[in-house]
Amino acid sequence: MNPSIEYAQIAPALIVFGAAIIGVLVEAFAPAASRTVVHGVLSGSAVVAAFVAVVALATDDAPPRAVILGSVAADGLSLALQGLLLTAALPALALMVARGNPLTHTEAVPLAMFALGGMLAFVSAEDWLTLFVALEVFSLPLYLMCALARRRDLLPLEAALKYFLLGAFSSAILLFGVALRFAATGSTDIAAAPQDEVLGAAGAALIGVGLLFKVGAVPFHSWVPDVYQGAPTPVTAFMASATKIAAFGVLVRITMVAFDDVPWRPVAAVVAVATLAVGSIAAVTQSDVKRMLAYSAIAHTGFLLVGVYAGTVRGMGAVCFYLAVYALSTVGAFAVAGAVREVQPDGRTVEVSELDRWAGLGRRRPALAGAMALFLLAFAGIPLTSGFVGKFAVFAAAAERGGVWLVVVGVLASAVAAVFYLRVIVTMYFAPDHEYTPEVPAADTLTWFAIGVGAVSVVMLGVYPQPLLDLFGDLSLLGR
Repeated sequence: MNPSIEYAQIAPALIVFGAAIIGVLVEAFAPAASRTVVHGVLSGSAVVAAFVAVVALATDDAPPRAVILGSVAADGLSLALQGLLLTAALPALALMVARGNPLTHTEAVPLAMFALGGMLAFVSAEDWLTLFVALEVFSLPLYLMCALARRRDLLPLEAALKYFLLGAFSSAILLFGVALRFAATGSTDIAAAPQDEVLGAAGAALIGVGLLFKVGAVPFHSWVPDVYQGAPTPVTAFMASATKIAAFGVLVRITMVAFDDVPWRPVAAVVAVATLAVGSIAAVTQSDVKRMLAYSAIAHTGFLLVGVYAGTVRGMGAVCFYLAVYALSTVGAFAVAGAVREVQPDGRTVEVSELDRWAGLGRRRPALAGAMALFLLAFAGIPLTSGFVGKFAVFAAAAERGGVWLVVVGVLASAVAAVFYLRVIVTMYFAPDHEYTPEVPAADTLTWFAIGVGAVSVVMLGVYPQPLLDLFGDLSLLGR
């Protein structure tokens, strides 16, 4: 009997991988002067086409099922996560092809497309081997992209090396967990029940460690500040948003359908509390904007783990909504961070990430400062912003499962986080000009596109979030 390959179910990933391969040919044969434009058109068109394919698949009323010989889950969760990945990737790719971006090579765009294709496969994996292969497909390009920064001395190389070494360790740990899980179940199916409780629990623990590294949870967070600071800002924006979506999507899936045999909810609660505490407190002491956003990302990982702790369909929908608002806001915030630049005597521009040199930005570039203030207010969870709705959704889901104490910790962490977010706003609008306050040049159109997408999402999902909440609140999940 011939195997059945449902190519339509993996059309979004095929489109993205096809564009990545064509992008490699562009690098080989297209004139250097035109590569950026060709990459921008090619990658943007592929992302839009893949998103249309996701929407077409979502309109199909077929029940959740495993396709491609049982290795891929065709359900509401995978389609929702793929839609989020493509939506977040579009403005991040725009930053990579914007005029004056800090990338040294245009190869970064096809590398990003390979990483995006791996993430699309990762969030829909229903087989441990498929999951691991997809993990490596999206991780390896990210290691390379971290080193492609222009005129940043050794910081990008340091970031790439740290990310590669720690990423290799985490991948090995996850693969060891997969091997133990296979030994316990006799199957590579994610939902297979273990016959040996000890091996099953050990495998689940090691797989959890590998995924917690990818989301930057404490105590596996040490790479985040250095990599976010050292990598080129467009790469950081892509990595901070898309990787978080992919890793949390898989974390939600396996906790809800694969780890019923282990007490994972208390572990999630403890890790969430530690992550909230470390991320919120450490961010207060930062003087570099990108490093502050890195510790902010760690704190947001804690809030997302509060939603994972619920272990319910409502919690799954709340996590998806939080990922949507966080990803778009994060890309916008890093777009602003990359746009705050100064012109050097030789005519080139370099980023200004020292917080004290942002003094007076509200007077010199009111649009940039206003957008950054909006993103920071959303990160802080101020009412009428998307961040407030996202935090309320994950808190409500956790409270339903007896996690009221966890909600209290989350609220206290939000109060601490507001300190460093407001400090940036005060610096931009009320602090006296620094001795070396830069004359920030006008931002590129594509940079404004990334900022605009984030700003619109903050307002729209803060004022009118219900349609997206309803969409994510009724997602189907294979095996649940």
